[in-house]
Amino acid sequence: MSAKTLIVFFNLKSTTDETHYLRWAKESDLPTVNKLSSVSLFEVFKGISMFGQDKSSPWDYFEVIHINSEDAFLSDIQTEAMQKIVEQFQSFTEDAHFIVSENILTA
Repeated sequence: MSAKTLIVFFNLKSTTDETHYLRWAKESDLPTVNKLSSVSLFEVFKGISMFGQDKSSPWDYFEVIHINSEDAFLSDIQTEAMQKIVEQFQSFTEDAHFIVSENILTA
């Protein structure tokens, strides 16, 4: 199975303190996920605006997770540490969409 990239689009809940979310993302989410053997790179991006338009991004944040294997990643996220991360992520966010993608040059 070829490497895949998981792209996650999401908004913060109206009750989420963005400063608290950012601290958690930098101190817990990013280091924990980047240590998984199934992940080659995990990054989080803040949506700013629509390119060339005077419009805000429809999504607050985007996660880009480069995974070596979907099966290995699914196994890795079953650990107790990752289940805690998933639960915390869900407490901060809403409308999360997880899109599995692959690079057309390496597919």
